[in-house]
Amino acid sequence: MTDEKNPIGHVVEVAVYAPIGFVLEARRLLPSFVERGRQQVNMAKVVGQFAVTHGQTTATKKLAKVQAQAGAVLTEFGVTQAATPAAAPTAAAPTSTPGAPATPAPAPVRSSEAAIALPIADYDSLAASQVIPRLAGLSEDELQAVHDYEVSHRGRKTILGKITQLGGA
Repeated sequence: MTDEKNPIGHVVEVAVYAPIGFVLEARRLLPSFVERGRQQVNMAKVVGQFAVTHGQTTATKKLAKVQAQAGAVLTEFGVTQAATPAAAPTAAAPTSTPGAPATPAPAPVRSSEAAIALPIADYDSLAASQVIPRLAGLSEDELQAVHDYEVSHRGRKTILGKITQLGGA
């Protein structure tokens, strides 16, 4: 007897005998298929959790780096104050960007009687990012007072823009 089968015999095996054999063996093989599928799903879950955790860690590090760079740029342009007094430029030291003309640093901030009269406590010691959220609770007259003071003293565009947005000045 030879191992070669005619094409009709091959079709009969695939179309008839294989499905019958599968049905007879399914009861025995089904639990192993279920277990193998469960293991694959668990492995995919572990890999997914690792990927998400690693992605969050990487994103957090990159975000912190970008925030530090953005803070440095905002400080450089005078929008916010430096985190430490030592990092702030002094009035005598001009600040400059390569290729740009030198600009003098802002003068040190001193509280005045006008600042004490403002509706925001310790106004002169606050950064623009600390002032802006407090503007929303002020009346139009109070917004006008802050606007006038800001124009005549520090002229911070972010604060003036927010006051305009809120309908003051």
